[in-house]
Order: sequence, then structure tokens, then C-alpha cells
Amino acid sequence: MASMYPQSPNPANSRAAYADEVAENRHRSGARVINAPAFQAGGPSPNLLLADALKGNEVINTQGEHLGEIKGIMLDVGSGRIVYAVLAFGGFFGLGNKLFAVPFSAFQIDISNNLLVLDESRDRLKNAPGFDQDHWPSLADERWTSEVDAFYGLPKRNR
Repeated sequence: MASMYPQSPNPANSRAAYADEVAENRHRSGARVINAPAFQAGGPSPNLLLADALKGNEVINTQGEHLGEIKGIMLDVGSGRIVYAVLAFGGFFGLGNKLFAVPFSAFQIDISNNLLVLDESRDRLKNAPGFDQDHWPSLADERWTSEVDAFYGLPKRNR
């Protein structure tokens, strides 16, 4: 797989620069697109994707460690905005996975490598608010959504 880190004259700096870029974009309202091919008239735009194009995509952190895969997205029907991507993490061959509703703005989407980047360590993610496949939280519960957003360092939402 080609490197997803920006090219740098000093390869040791490219990973750190990439991590800095991810951190700088944490408070965006949507995910940031990276490593997109040049836009061609008549072709798809890297800033406009089918929602199901994200399902099954691998999620890695800025250290390149595998964190899991996207199981689906959660859409705010009123605004038409993706609020959370559901990340499956842990388990073995898909069994025992814990699910996490990660704020969509916490991700960077690497178009060229078909993956998402989340600036969280595996150890920290183990402590994130999560749920299992059979017991989804009430997403209308403002305490739960506030806890999730705070965990990922996002400001409180106006509802």
C-alpha cells in the first residue's frame, strides 16, 4: 500500500506532519478529504461520496495502526448532515466487536487508499463510549451524545 503520509524531504517528519494536520482539523463540521486524485470534469468529486462508499472502509490512526472498520453512518435527518460514523473495533474476526459512534468530523478520509484516519490510539479508543450490536444507545439522549463529543474533543452542539 502506498504511504498515506504527505511527502517530505525528511521521511521521519512526514508522519509527525500528518499527525499535526489531523489535529488541526478536529473541529471541522465534516471529515476532511486527503490524498484525493486530481478532479476531472465529468468524473466524481472527492468531496461528494455515496454514503455506502464508507461502509467497510478500514480505519487507522495516525501511527498507521488498524483500529477497525466503518459499519455505517448516522445521519441527522433534519440537517442532512452525517453526524457519526459507526466504527467496529476489537473482537476477533468480527466477533465481540465493540461499536463506537465517532463524530464524523473526527475523521480524515483518505480517498486514494480507501480508508479513514482517526487521531486516537488503540488504548484510548478502548475507553471510548461504545455499545454492542444488540444494545444501541438512544441517540436522542443529549447526555450520551455530549459524552461522545467530549471524548473526541468536540465542542458542545447546539440542538
